[in-house]
Amino acid sequence: MAKKRKGKKLKKDLPEKFLERLTTIVGPSLFTEVRKTFVDKPTTFRVNTIKASRDDVKQILVRDGFKIQQVPWYLDAFILQNKSKRELTDHPLYVEGKLYCQSLASMVPPLVLDPKPGEKVLDLTAAPGSKTSQMAARMEQKGELVANELNKVRFFRLKHNMEGLGVIAEKDDWIFTLRMEDGSVLSLEYPEYFDKILVDAPCSGESRFIEGYPKTYGYWSEHKIKQVSYRQHKLIMAALSALKPGGTLVYSTCTIAPEENEARVSKIKERFGDSLEVVQPSLSGLKTISAVKEWKGKLYHPDVSKTLRILPTKEIEGFFVAQLKKK
Repeated sequence: MAKKRKGKKLKKDLPEKFLERLTTIVGPSLFTEVRKTFVDKPTTFRVNTIKASRDDVKQILVRDGFKIQQVPWYLDAFILQNKSKRELTDHPLYVEGKLYCQSLASMVPPLVLDPKPGEKVLDLTAAPGSKTSQMAARMEQKGELVANELNKVRFFRLKHNMEGLGVIAEKDDWIFTLRMEDGSVLSLEYPEYFDKILVDAPCSGESRFIEGYPKTYGYWSEHKIKQVSYRQHKLIMAALSALKPGGTLVYSTCTIAPEENEARVSKIKERFGDSLEVVQPSLSGLKTISAVKEWKGKLYHPDVSKTLRILPTKEIEGFFVAQLKKK
């Protein structure tokens, strides 16, 4: 009788190589603190101001026994303190699309991009639509917003979410378009067209590792980092070609790897020189750590010091955000 072939058993500890890299990135003094943050984060959510006001949502949730903590750096965001995510998503406010569960770090890039009513905005890698819907709300559904997602399954999830959150709506002065294209192809249709572009790039997802749950990091390798960094570069290049002179591009990832973060900004800055400015994001109240200025013997462009690295805690993931202005 043939023996059953056993599948590869994933180690429960975080990858040793990843921990070595993390020590170098955050420094030995912060390593122990950051190591403790690879845990399941609390349920956090954002009020969908397309459909409801912040005060009304707060009042209803408190009335129904939900204990919530307002996030000081973003008043539309809250941390759920006393009930399960399931209890929140069963609530009529969630079912009606008046609030949306979203990680705190994920809310940062749209705040940095700061899309205004009447602007033309592109979300180049949009699914599941967390940031897309946040931007639509900040634009007060005035202007033009294009949301693109290449993956078919993720595209239909994006579409479903935009319908439920009220982003897809026939309104005066509001054009919302869903696209399912390769970003490099889509950009050719919109030469120097958009005022603002968000590239929340597919990445190795290191900030979302949960220690003890190997499924969250079993795929990780330095080879994976190299693969996604190539794709990230292509997306930034595509976005810049679709950005108006004077326009703003925000590039973000939910990973810690310098190859996917500072290295991408450094390479783009070296290529475009003075025609591209790295702007320091002005968002107070977030704990941050210094950008990585050198990695594996490679010295990055000095302007990477103006990029934002969010310090991970037990409530918020580590995140990288760069704000670029095209001249």
